Amino acid sequence: MSEAAGGVAALRREDVIRVLDGCYDPCCEERRISVVDMGLIEDVEICGGRVGIRMLLTSGWCPFAARLTETIRERVGGLPGVEAVEVEVVWDPVWSPERMSESAREKLRLPLERLLPLREARIGRGGRR
Repeated sequence: MSEAAGGVAALRREDVIRVLDGCYDPCCEERRISVVDMGLIEDVEICGGRVGIRMLLTSGWCPFAARLTETIRERVGGLPGVEAVEVEVVWDPVWSPERMSESAREKLRLPLERLLPLREARIGRGGRR
């Protein structure tokens, strides 16, 4: 954080993004894919000590939405100089896998070498289950 006039640390967007990079949707936490890498963060606005975060969800049925927004409020709220955090879930634009970072895609990609034996076993049975 940089120092603003009067010795008070000025809150920067980069500081907020860095904290968000440590916030995980419970579905992706095990693979260490943050809300930033998932492409869920649409916008971050800072006005003095107030932080507004516009966030997408991968699905309207996300069972962890409340928990995720609370985690974000707590973590971003812990930054020096933050007085309030508002997390707004938005539906426009719609989330799609193209929003994910390359590292997130790599972590979610199924390794072909694990799938090939399953495919071969199925083909070997004439494609029947």
